[in-house]
Amino acid sequence: MMQVVVLGVGNLLMTDEGVGVHAVNALERDWVFPEGVRCVDGGTSTQELLGDLEDLDQLIVLDAVTSASAPGTLIRLEGAQVPQAFTTKFSPHQVGIADLLAMLTFSGHAPKRVLVFGVEPAVLKLGMELSPVVAGRVPELCAQVIAELRQLGLTPTQRLSEVA
Repeated sequence: MMQVVVLGVGNLLMTDEGVGVHAVNALERDWVFPEGVRCVDGGTSTQELLGDLEDLDQLIVLDAVTSASAPGTLIRLEGAQVPQAFTTKFSPHQVGIADLLAMLTFSGHAPKRVLVFGVEPAVLKLGMELSPVVAGRVPELCAQVIAELRQLGLTPTQRLSEVA
Protein backbone atom coordinates (compact mmCIF):
# COMPACT_ATOMS: atom_id res chain seq x y z
CA MET A 1 0.00 0.00 0.00
CA MET A 2 1.23 3.47 -0.89
CA GLN A 3 2.37 5.60 2.08
CA VAL A 4 1.92 9.37 1.77
CA VAL A 5 2.33 12.13 4.35
CA VAL A 6 0.95 15.62 3.86
CA LEU A 7 3.14 17.73 6.15
CA GLY A 8 2.10 21.25 7.08
CA VAL A 9 4.95 23.29 8.54
CA GLY A 10 5.33 26.82 9.80
CA ASN A 11 4.98 29.08 12.77
CA LEU A 12 1.37 29.98 13.60
CA LEU A 13 2.59 32.98 15.61
CA MET A 14 4.20 34.63 12.56
CA THR A 15 1.26 35.49 10.27
CA ASP A 16 1.80 34.01 6.75
CA GLU A 17 4.69 31.84 7.97
CA GLY A 18 1.98 29.51 9.37
CA VAL A 19 0.17 28.90 6.07
CA GLY A 20 1.30 25.27 5.86
CA VAL A 21 -0.16 24.44 9.26
CA HIS A 22 -3.40 26.32 8.45
CA ALA A 23 -3.68 24.33 5.20
CA VAL A 24 -3.05 20.91 6.75
CA ASN A 25 -5.61 21.69 9.47
CA ALA A 26 -8.15 22.68 6.78
CA LEU A 27 -7.48 19.41 4.94
CA GLU A 28 -8.03 17.37 8.10
CA ARG A 29 -11.21 19.31 8.88
CA ASP A 30 -12.72 19.04 5.37
CA TRP A 31 -11.55 15.67 4.04
CA VAL A 32 -11.42 11.99 4.98
CA PHE A 33 -8.25 10.40 3.64
CA PRO A 34 -7.84 6.83 2.43
CA GLU A 35 -5.63 4.33 4.24
CA GLY A 36 -1.96 5.10 3.75
CA VAL A 37 -2.44 8.90 3.69
CA ARG A 38 -1.69 10.89 6.84
CA CYS A 39 -1.85 14.61 7.50
CA VAL A 40 0.77 15.82 9.97
CA ASP A 41 0.93 19.22 11.64
CA GLY A 42 4.69 19.63 11.77
CA GLY A 43 4.62 23.14 13.18
CA THR A 44 8.21 24.21 13.74
CA SER A 45 9.48 21.01 15.38
CA THR A 46 10.77 19.21 12.31
CA GLN A 47 13.41 16.98 13.98
CA GLU A 48 10.70 15.15 15.93
CA LEU A 49 9.14 14.08 12.63
CA LEU A 50 11.95 11.79 11.47
CA GLY A 51 10.09 8.56 12.25
CA ASP A 52 6.88 9.83 10.62
CA LEU A 53 8.65 10.50 7.33
CA GLU A 54 10.80 7.40 6.83
CA ASP A 55 10.28 5.21 3.77
CA LEU A 56 7.34 7.12 2.32
CA ASP A 57 6.25 6.79 -1.27
CA GLN A 58 5.51 10.51 -1.28
CA LEU A 59 5.97 13.46 1.07
CA ILE A 60 3.92 16.57 0.33
CA VAL A 61 5.15 19.62 2.25
CA LEU A 62 2.89 22.66 2.68
CA ASP A 63 4.75 25.83 3.62
CA ALA A 64 5.32 29.52 3.02
CA VAL A 65 7.93 29.75 0.25
CA THR A 66 9.76 32.91 -0.78
CA SER A 67 10.46 33.07 -4.48
CA ALA A 68 10.43 36.81 -5.26
CA SER A 69 6.92 36.33 -6.68
CA ALA A 70 3.90 38.45 -5.85
CA PRO A 71 2.39 37.78 -2.40
CA GLY A 72 -0.14 34.96 -2.58
CA THR A 73 1.50 33.28 -5.58
CA LEU A 74 1.14 29.49 -5.43
CA ILE A 75 4.44 27.65 -5.81
CA ARG A 76 5.00 23.98 -6.72
CA LEU A 77 8.44 22.47 -6.31
CA GLU A 78 9.74 18.94 -6.71
CA GLY A 79 12.93 17.00 -7.15
CA ALA A 80 16.09 19.11 -7.01
CA GLN A 81 14.03 22.29 -6.49
CA VAL A 82 12.96 21.16 -3.00
CA PRO A 83 16.25 21.43 -1.06
CA GLN A 84 17.03 24.64 -2.96
CA ALA A 85 13.76 26.18 -1.71
CA PHE A 86 14.90 25.79 1.87
CA THR A 87 18.29 27.47 1.41
CA THR A 88 16.73 30.93 1.61
CA LYS A 89 15.56 30.81 5.18
CA PHE A 90 13.25 33.25 6.87
CA SER A 91 12.31 30.81 9.60
CA PRO A 92 14.28 28.35 11.77
CA HIS A 93 11.93 25.48 10.82
CA GLN A 94 13.13 25.70 7.22
CA VAL A 95 16.66 24.84 8.33
CA GLY A 96 15.00 21.89 10.00
CA ILE A 97 13.23 20.77 6.81
CA ALA A 98 16.48 20.83 4.81
CA ASP A 99 18.28 18.95 7.60
CA LEU A 100 15.44 16.48 7.97
CA LEU A 101 15.46 15.64 4.24
CA ALA A 102 19.25 15.27 4.37
CA MET A 103 19.04 12.94 7.41
CA LEU A 104 16.40 10.80 5.70
CA THR A 105 18.58 10.54 2.59
CA PHE A 106 21.72 9.78 4.59
CA SER A 107 19.95 7.04 6.57
CA GLY A 108 18.59 5.43 3.40
CA HIS A 109 14.97 6.17 4.39
CA ALA A 110 14.20 9.18 2.20
CA PRO A 111 10.74 9.49 0.65
CA LYS A 112 10.70 8.28 -2.97
CA ARG A 113 9.22 11.62 -4.03
CA VAL A 114 9.07 14.99 -2.29
CA LEU A 115 6.75 17.72 -3.44
CA VAL A 116 6.33 21.20 -1.96
CA PHE A 117 3.19 23.25 -2.36
CA GLY A 118 3.83 26.73 -1.10
CA VAL A 119 2.45 30.22 -1.01
CA GLU A 120 4.52 33.38 -1.32
CA PRO A 121 3.98 35.19 2.01
CA ALA A 122 2.73 38.77 2.15
CA VAL A 123 3.30 39.45 5.86
CA LEU A 124 5.95 37.95 8.15
CA LYS A 125 5.54 39.49 11.57
CA LEU A 126 4.13 38.55 14.95
CA GLY A 127 0.46 37.71 14.57
CA MET A 128 -1.87 34.71 14.55
CA GLU A 129 -3.92 35.54 11.44
CA LEU A 130 -2.91 34.96 7.84
CA SER A 131 -2.89 38.04 5.61
CA PRO A 132 -6.04 38.26 3.45
CA VAL A 133 -4.16 37.45 0.22
CA VAL A 134 -2.54 34.32 1.69
CA ALA A 135 -5.69 33.22 3.56
CA GLY A 136 -7.52 33.39 0.24
CA ARG A 137 -5.04 30.90 -1.24
CA VAL A 138 -5.48 28.17 1.41
CA PRO A 139 -8.44 26.54 -0.43
CA GLU A 140 -6.37 26.41 -3.64
CA LEU A 141 -3.41 24.96 -1.74
CA CYS A 142 -5.70 22.26 -0.36
CA ALA A 143 -7.14 21.62 -3.84
CA GLN A 144 -3.60 21.05 -5.17
CA VAL A 145 -3.03 18.39 -2.51
CA ILE A 146 -6.33 16.66 -3.28
CA ALA A 147 -5.54 16.70 -7.03
CA GLU A 148 -2.07 15.25 -6.38
CA LEU A 149 -3.50 12.45 -4.23
CA ARG A 150 -6.08 11.64 -6.90
CA GLN A 151 -3.28 11.43 -9.51
CA LEU A 152 -1.66 8.83 -7.24
CA GLY A 153 -4.91 6.86 -7.23
CA LEU A 154 -5.71 7.88 -3.65
CA THR A 155 -9.17 9.39 -3.43
CA PRO A 156 -10.03 11.51 -0.40
CA THR A 157 -13.70 12.02 0.42
CA GLN A 158 -15.02 15.45 1.22
CA ARG A 159 -16.70 15.68 4.62
CA LEU A 160 -20.26 16.89 4.54
CA SER A 161 -20.48 20.27 6.21
CA GLU A 162 -22.84 20.34 9.10
CA VAL A 163 -25.81 22.64 8.65
CA ALA A 164 -26.61 24.73 11.68
